[in-house]
Amino acid sequence: MKKYILLFTVFLFLGCVPTAPTGTVITFDDEKSNAIRAHYENYENNNIEGLQSLWSPDLELYANSTEAIGVPEISEFVNAHHENFENIELAWGSEDDGIDVWVETATYENGFTVTQTWFNWLATGKNSGESYNQPFHILFVWDENDKIGMEFHYGVDQLENEISAASVSEE
Repeated sequence: MKKYILLFTVFLFLGCVPTAPTGTVITFDDEKSNAIRAHYENYENNNIEGLQSLWSPDLELYANSTEAIGVPEISEFVNAHHENFENIELAWGSEDDGIDVWVETATYENGFTVTQTWFNWLATGKNSGESYNQPFHILFVWDENDKIGMEFHYGVDQLENEISAASVSEE
């Protein structure tokens, strides 16, 4: 009987030993997710240096296209947002939920890590006075140095509209 109790006790403790997670692990409040939240604050504040501190020098951005742009063009793209829009804000859900941007980081068994974000991009055109509310889904791909490459999934109509409005107002 003692052997059965001992055997049962051993199985009980071995069965309760924590194991490392297997498969895909999704986190919400990890270092990478929090870095992206800070990254978005840098975007809202037009802090290009802050943005660049998280970008790989080889960063490729796909803005609703199969053609990538690099760091210099991305920096100009962000500046164009702030030159043509005011009151830029990123929002998710209701104001009461305390979430500005939905952020989650997925790490796969093979080590591949991505951070995905969802939000609405809100702004007012400086040239047209038009209000914009554009849904966004952005995927950040992390490299081996914990820097990011990005893919943007959205239309760029709002920026094109404001640039057109600026051209018309200059004539």
